[in-house]
Amino acid sequence: MALFVFSPVFLNRSVFPSRSVFHCLLERSAAWLSVLAWLTFAEPAAGQALVPGAGERITKVGDDFEDPTWGYTFNNPKNSSELDGHSRLPNGFSNNRRWFEGPMRGHPDVLRRVPTPEGGLAGSEGALLMRTLQAGTPGWPSRHSQQDDLIVNVRSHMGGTIPVSWMPSCVVRVYMPPFDEWEKRTGNTFALRAGAYGVRPKGEGKSEEYWPGMFVQFQSKADGRRQQDSANFLLRAGPSGRDFKGPEITQTGWWTLGMSFTPDGQVHYYASPGVDDLTAKDHIASHYPYGFRCLKFETFFFDLIAADDGRTWSTPWIIDDASLFLARQPKVAAMPKITAKSNLATQPRKRGRK
Repeated sequence: MALFVFSPVFLNRSVFPSRSVFHCLLERSAAWLSVLAWLTFAEPAAGQALVPGAGERITKVGDDFEDPTWGYTFNNPKNSSELDGHSRLPNGFSNNRRWFEGPMRGHPDVLRRVPTPEGGLAGSEGALLMRTLQAGTPGWPSRHSQQDDLIVNVRSHMGGTIPVSWMPSCVVRVYMPPFDEWEKRTGNTFALRAGAYGVRPKGEGKSEEYWPGMFVQFQSKADGRRQQDSANFLLRAGPSGRDFKGPEITQTGWWTLGMSFTPDGQVHYYASPGVDDLTAKDHIASHYPYGFRCLKFETFFFDLIAADDGRTWSTPWIIDDASLFLARQPKVAAMPKITAKSNLATQPRKRGRK
């Protein structure tokens, strides 16, 4: 068994409310220390959620869009292999190599750094505008809603997937324009999603990839079935694989969204209006999506959904401060062929960075 020592964040009260009890046990018996030195981190109690943003921010992953030279190379025509089997390499990518076009679906048609809308994070001067027109097969409108993806380059910068024992989470600030600026279509319009690997709750079968997420679903008065526009979150997914309805979105403007992953294999969903850090009161739900118990976190990404009729643009979405966190980051000790350079480089979270 590998020998681990504990990161200080393990004793953080925001992650484990029972911190004082744990400390009492350590103080009463020095024998605990010799036992715990040979153990990996214990799993949290069943049903215990993790607030996204807990722990250390991984600064080499994600983006705050503060670089005025931020740009994106589209390499069109874009991918549509999920629809027609065509991957049109090379993929699109950002000039800072923190974003890329997915292999299954293409990137949004507009990816542009813009001034941060009013009410954003203090000190933020840049954010990312995302909008799309041809969300399906390039040049062949399907006249059905289709989606484009923009993926955060997690795996390359982290050197692989992240075990859920490290308790990863992702957080993003999202600017929702006034409802009268949304695409006049009832249905999903935007999503924060994650790529993960898991097994059935009892551990049967091999590990499989799946993609939980938080969608924004719009009910447009333009469809003639309602008197006013409205929206709500739609969470993917429950244990059966079915999406389930989340909270109503009663105000537009800035929101903070987050997803977290815990060693018991659950996925936790959070949302709050404004740009303040998420807290326990912002918890929406915790589930085993599709019946999977999560083992590894691979990446997080954004969906943009449009009518794909060749003439109607999607809702203009703006994101800022897309971030990855680890609530536990074990430091390896007394292991052969492991050096200090093998540990992940992290820095404390900074808000309003230049």
